[in-house]
Amino acid sequence: MNTEQNPDQSQAAPQKPKPRLLDEVRRHIRVRHMSRSTEKSYVHWIRFFIHFHGKRHPKELGTDEVNAFLSHLATERKVSASTQNQALCALVFLYKQVIGEEFGELEGLIRAKRRRNLPVVLTRDEVHAVLDQMSGTNRLIACLLYGSGLRLMECLRLRVKDVDFGFNQIQVRDGKGRKNRVTMLPTTLVDPLRRQLEAARKIHQTDLQEGYGKVHLPYALERKYKNAAREWPWQFIFPSPTRFRDRETGKIGRYHWYPRRVQRAMRTAIKAAGIAKHASCHSLRHSFATSLLASGYDIRTVQELLGHFELPT
Repeated sequence: MNTEQNPDQSQAAPQKPKPRLLDEVRRHIRVRHMSRSTEKSYVHWIRFFIHFHGKRHPKELGTDEVNAFLSHLATERKVSASTQNQALCALVFLYKQVIGEEFGELEGLIRAKRRRNLPVVLTRDEVHAVLDQMSGTNRLIACLLYGSGLRLMECLRLRVKDVDFGFNQIQVRDGKGRKNRVTMLPTTLVDPLRRQLEAARKIHQTDLQEGYGKVHLPYALERKYKNAAREWPWQFIFPSPTRFRDRETGKIGRYHWYPRRVQRAMRTAIKAAGIAKHASCHSLRHSFATSLLASGYDIRTVQELLGHFELPT
């Protein structure tokens, strides 16, 4: 019996399965160091777009289908102008960066009506009434939003090295628009913040003793600084109460405090304080700016502290 293998019958090397479209979208987003929230929203709109057109591949769709989808959002779903624009940005990213094509000009697109919403501002008495209803970590975070003009995620992403007690200032790194800035640290928050750092250090020391202690680092810093993820200066000031498993590497570490905890505590405090305004965590940032202007601060200084690129904002 001839046992020699015919070259024509030899098995070809197994090919890797072609990555799914949404996985490709995620990869392109992460290569560009875009935020997790942007990744989540872009994937949502792209999936919605595909299902809207009967699960057809975007390569089979074009300008007319994009136009129909965005017009549907405005006319049937009654989304805001910013939401419709977010969906448009997701589709532009899909076609330009992932598929490698660009759809033409969207003629006849029905735009969602853009409304000018005035920011909700709390008076100083209202701010104190709200803060009196909060406690613990959520209260300190809310105090920083009001006292330093931070956005919620900017506050939660603060690391130990970002606070300078000598100059009473906070370094905001990679804020909105990937911009860095320096803002003030109120003297009334120095002692509470020091106590928070002591509590965070105990959590970090426990993690190290149990074989963990790594924190998430942005971009390629973990490869550049091998031990930085375990070092104290890189730890979050407001660590999460539980550890997490990184979905990309599978490693167990500790992330920052959950934003929804603060948002829920803020809503509960506003209701308990009897304030009828439709306020949120971001209202504390608006109140910070208003209080500075009322105290006689120059508007340019307020602009720099808030990190706004344009003065009209």
